[in-house]
Formats: sequence, C-alpha cells, structure tokens
Amino acid sequence: MEIRATTVLPAVRRPVTLHTGDGLELVGELALPEGKDPVATLVTLHPLPTAEGMMDSHVLRKASFRLPALADIAVLRFNTRGTTSRHGTSQGAFGEGEAEKYDVISAIEFVEFEELPNPWLLGWSFGTELALKWGCDPQVEGALLLSPPLHRATEADMKVWADSGKPVTALVPEFDDFLRPEEARRRFAPLTQAEIVAVDGAKHLWVGEPYVRRVLDEIVLRVNPKAHPLPTEWDGPYEKDVQQLG
Repeated sequence: MEIRATTVLPAVRRPVTLHTGDGLELVGELALPEGKDPVATLVTLHPLPTAEGMMDSHVLRKASFRLPALADIAVLRFNTRGTTSRHGTSQGAFGEGEAEKYDVISAIEFVEFEELPNPWLLGWSFGTELALKWGCDPQVEGALLLSPPLHRATEADMKVWADSGKPVTALVPEFDDFLRPEEARRRFAPLTQAEIVAVDGAKHLWVGEPYVRRVLDEIVLRVNPKAHPLPTEWDGPYEKDVQQLG
C-alpha cells in the first residue's frame, strides 16, 4: 500500500514525562522501532507554540509515524513549557525561547538516561532557534533545521556550533515567509560547516505530501544513510487512522 499523509506504521509508542531543571513536567512521546534496536534518535523541537506549534505539528508527527519502521530511528516528541497538544499540556509558560533552555536539556538528558543511540536534534521554525541556542551538547551528534527563521539565534550561538564541528543541515524553503535560501547562506556564514539545502517550491509549513517526503528523506540521508531513500510503499500492517493511537 502507498504511504499516505495519514499512514501510521508500526512502532513501540509510549508516553513519557520530561523533568526540567527548573522543576517542570513536560508531556512527550517516544516511538521506537518494533522488534529491534534503533540506530539513531531524533529529538524533535516543535514550531512556535503561540502560533499553534506543538509536538503534533504535522512534519514531526509524520516523522514519528514513519521513521521507526522505515529507517530504524527512534523519535522523541514533546511539548515545550506551556504547550498543549492532544497528548496533553506541559507545565509552565512560554519563555520566549530563553526558559526553554531547560526543556532542551531535559530532552537530551532523557535520551541519555534511556541509552538511545546517536541523538540528532530536529528543529522546525522556533524549534531551530532552540536547537541553535541550547542544543550543542556533547551527547548530540548534529542538528537538522527546518525553516530556520533566525529571529532569536545569534552569531554567537552559531559560533558555538562552528567550534564544535558537529554537522548542521538547514532545509530552507524556496518561498519561506521568514528566511529564503540566498539570505540563509549569508546569515549562516558564521556556522562554517552548515549545509544549506534549498527546497524548490516549498513554503515555511511544508504543506503537501511531496514536501514531507523530501524532508524525511533528507533527515534519513544524514541520520541513517543506509535507509535512504525511503520507500513510498509499505507491505506490512499499519494504522490508517491516526486517531486510533489515542
């Protein structure tokens, strides 16, 4: 069967609670490959919660629904402080990208505690700012940035990543609302190893199955290249209706 926008492939999914250094509990979910160990881990950081961003934002949700089965990748999603999704509401209040430092750290610590392998940060929009500002941790392999606006992240933040030598890839839509490819190449210059991938025809929200597939393929190419390119069909069991998961 063709993998469609609503397709949910098999995984071991469980709710998790992240505990921040400033005393909050954050709602999350971990999706693991079924019957085998993951080869890598995505720590996802969602778009701006004041603009309806959350752990269930569609690209992150589809990564969780597909990548454990198709690429043996574990996917951790969570709501940053004060954010609500169908999974619940995380404690605290929106911190303008500053207090969320504790949220990012708690997610990285969770991955370490669970002994999940090769963690990569996957940030989208506001989530890219959190990755750049707070995510350059010794445990992290690298960062994947979807639609980075570069509103909050500074040259100093990028210099930290540059000094680390860790790989950073930014997927920049041709028609992004905030930062388009030509400007992205200039703005990311301080992060000397940054790879800017311009995606023709795409917009900030990556609406449309072809763009979601492109994003997931680019992720897998870097995180588990042996699983690239991702198949577009699945011949095993799956859930058609995402609501059946709870």
